[in-house]
Amino acid sequence: MSRNALHNDVAEVPEALLERARDRSKKLGTPFAGLIYPSEAWALARSGAGVLIDVRTPEERKFVGRVPDVPHVAWRSGPDMAPNPNFVEQVQAVVPKDAVVLLLCRSGIRSAAAAEALTQAGFANAFNVLEGFEGEIDQHQQRGTYNGWRYHGLPWIQD
Repeated sequence: MSRNALHNDVAEVPEALLERARDRSKKLGTPFAGLIYPSEAWALARSGAGVLIDVRTPEERKFVGRVPDVPHVAWRSGPDMAPNPNFVEQVQAVVPKDAVVLLLCRSGIRSAAAAEALTQAGFANAFNVLEGFEGEIDQHQQRGTYNGWRYHGLPWIQD
C-alpha cells in the first residue's frame, strides 16, 4: 500500500473528507471542527475546498522544510516559544472566519491548540492536521519514520 493510500482515498469529494474529519473530532471530543490526515488536508487544499496554514516557527520552516505556496502564521515563535499574541488577527488577514482552515505544525500538537484558539474566536471550520509536517516521535525519539506530511510523500520544499 502506498503511503498516500494509508489513511483514505484522497480522490473523495471534499464534503466526505470534511465529514470524516468532523466525526473523528466528535469521537475524541476535540474543541474544534475536525481532525484531518495530511493526505486529506492536501486534497482539500489542492481542490480549493480548504486553506492550509503552516503554524510552525519561521526557523522550522527554514531548516526542516515547508509546503510550497502555503501561508505561514506562527502560533508560537522564538527560542522561548512565546505565543503569538496576534495569531487570530493574522489568520483572519489570510482567510475569512467561515473558511475551512487546515492547520499544520510539526506533529499536530501546536496546530490543535491553534485550531482551538481560532474556534474560540469564531472560526467554525478550524481543522487540525494530524501527524503534522514531521510526524510523531517514534520509540527512538526520531520523527518522520512512520507518519507526517513528509513521510506520506506530500509536496514540500526546503529553502
